[in-house]
Amino acid sequence: MRELRPTASRQYIDAVSVFEAYEEALAEAAKVRGGMYWHKGPASAPDRQYLVRTSAGGGEKSLGPRSSETELIFERFQDRRRRSNERLAGLGAALIDQQRMNRALRVGRVDPVVVAILGKLAASALAEHFRVVGTHALYAYEAAAGVVVDNDAVATRDIDLLWDVRRRIRFTTVLAGLNSSMLGVLQQVDPTFRIRKAQRYTAVNKDGFEVDILRREQREGDPHPVRLSADEDDFRVVQARNAHLLQDSESFSAVVVASSGAMARMNTLHPLDFAEFKRWMGEQPDREALKRRRDVLQADVVEELVGTRLPHLLRKAANIAELRPPDQRQPS
Repeated sequence: MRELRPTASRQYIDAVSVFEAYEEALAEAAKVRGGMYWHKGPASAPDRQYLVRTSAGGGEKSLGPRSSETELIFERFQDRRRRSNERLAGLGAALIDQQRMNRALRVGRVDPVVVAILGKLAASALAEHFRVVGTHALYAYEAAAGVVVDNDAVATRDIDLLWDVRRRIRFTTVLAGLNSSMLGVLQQVDPTFRIRKAQRYTAVNKDGFEVDILRREQREGDPHPVRLSADEDDFRVVQARNAHLLQDSESFSAVVVASSGAMARMNTLHPLDFAEFKRWMGEQPDREALKRRRDVLQADVVEELVGTRLPHLLRKAANIAELRPPDQRQPS
């Protein structure tokens, strides 16, 4: 690994500051989505008005008849929404400027399609249901450490997304609200994504970039098999060996930057759990030799990165004694 150039490092810090402020502004704006209006009373009391709160999904709720109290609620809501929209617009413009600077100073190197997918998951309120568990997680670790990892460790043409089967009802509700399948969400990023017929947990685009969606091995109460929506052409999520350890790992996130300058938050697992899991994978005799060597390389890199750059993350990692080698898919 090598140090990020000083100019690039300063730019990354500035860009992340704006990005995180924009995330906060989005969260605040979500609280004032929808609106409020005064609804005319019934025919028996035509002069009476009621304050109605509308949701972004079209639902309505009466907050009571017009009074000094409900008028104050209405005024505060309108003021809060106005200030929220102004802040969001200002930070949105600043974010565009920072992304241009990222590109000019060559801050990022993540494949733009990866950042676009992560951004779409966040914008669709689906990000909380996935975490990146394969090779791409290294981009989050190197970003947090301010270094650039050797290309041999990060070279891959697919991203592994671990889906949280424990939250499937909430996931289904959100996806239904989008009126889309999971494949449809990806196609909003790149319309050429298609599910591979021989590998239904994988979508591939025209450039050969793959998105794999994995889940933990079936436990009591887990449905199996799982399709992510009612759409026949949607993902069939595959069980990954020992993925419960990845699912249960302490979470870790960092803002990653694409070669285009675009930014997104990557949610993944604690780097020491990643390293220990990769070291275990590198010992599995049923895994391809080239992949095993890369597994060990990635484990070495991440352990060194934590020890030298992120010492606050040092702790005991997952209990790999639980790991066992059934013949199911492994994260790449």
